[in-house]
Amino acid sequence: MGGLSMGQAFVQAPEHRPKPTVTEATGIPLIDLSPLASGDAAAVDALAAEVGAASRDWGFFVVVGHGVPAGAVARATEAQRAFFALPAERKAAVRRSEAEPLGYYESEHTKNVRDWKEVYDLVPREPQPPAAVADGELVFANKWPQALPGFREALEEYVKAMEELAFKILELIVRSLNLRPDRLHGFFRDQTTFIRLNHYPPCPSPDLALGVGRHKDAGALTILYQDDVGGLDVRRRSDGEWVRVKPVPNSFIINVGDIIQVWSNDRYESAEHRVSVNSARERFSMPYFFNPASYTMVEPVGELVSEENPPRYDAYNWGDFFSTRKNSNFKKLDVENIQIAHFKKSAAA
Repeated sequence: MGGLSMGQAFVQAPEHRPKPTVTEATGIPLIDLSPLASGDAAAVDALAAEVGAASRDWGFFVVVGHGVPAGAVARATEAQRAFFALPAERKAAVRRSEAEPLGYYESEHTKNVRDWKEVYDLVPREPQPPAAVADGELVFANKWPQALPGFREALEEYVKAMEELAFKILELIVRSLNLRPDRLHGFFRDQTTFIRLNHYPPCPSPDLALGVGRHKDAGALTILYQDDVGGLDVRRRSDGEWVRVKPVPNSFIINVGDIIQVWSNDRYESAEHRVSVNSARERFSMPYFFNPASYTMVEPVGELVSEENPPRYDAYNWGDFFSTRKNSNFKKLDVENIQIAHFKKSAAA
């Protein structure tokens, strides 16, 4: 990150600083998705029940047997390392701005404290730009680095595999709620999905900073690939303690996002998580944020509400929510950034 020095902007408030030792979590659901390939209805139902229990009890789970080709993952991770190894001025050439939120960035804020990391964001599908961009309208066009052979091809291959996996997971979640398997697919026709490449350099004061501060993911699902260094911490529901998610070879971590929480009318809850850093080893990860169309009005699914179980949220527009969230992550604001709690109906609060 161009020799980043440890300034005040990175320092977490005392109550949010990581403890010197974080317990390694036990009991995190590890789900083998290979029965999906068999097409056996009973096996798929059993898998959906497992995914439902994990979404309810943890808000996240680890998947293996997912069918994502190992070669696609290897090529994407090589491309990621090659990009972050570029000189600072080459990375700055594809830097993001407030109006163009894709590309390279090294001063992301979470809960208004600067994160110890550098990132590169891109979208799998670039939306057709309007003839004229209105004032304040965000432009989602990828900024591909020049003269980095194979970078674009590797990431395009990877995001294609991620989308296939995302729809499989979405369908299992939907089945677990006893809905029609493709009930939510329509929301993703013009999706606002994006992928982020993260690089967390060694940190001189890992007891004061976080790679990513505590947060919940705003979208529908996140599929995370992490290297073997580890550092992902999740707040355990049962006791509120932060626990470390041990890297499992050839796996992905699936995070239930806020939109699934709202669609499920609180049957499932998104997990609060953060990333701790260390002073010895750099860490790389790639989250794929699976998000619906910007025009989506997010509200509890009709089949899941009734007189006995009324809707717990007012409808909100995903595009507006996402833009507000993006802007508050971009700069340090004095107010807490937007959360789904703002749309909770008062009786359900």
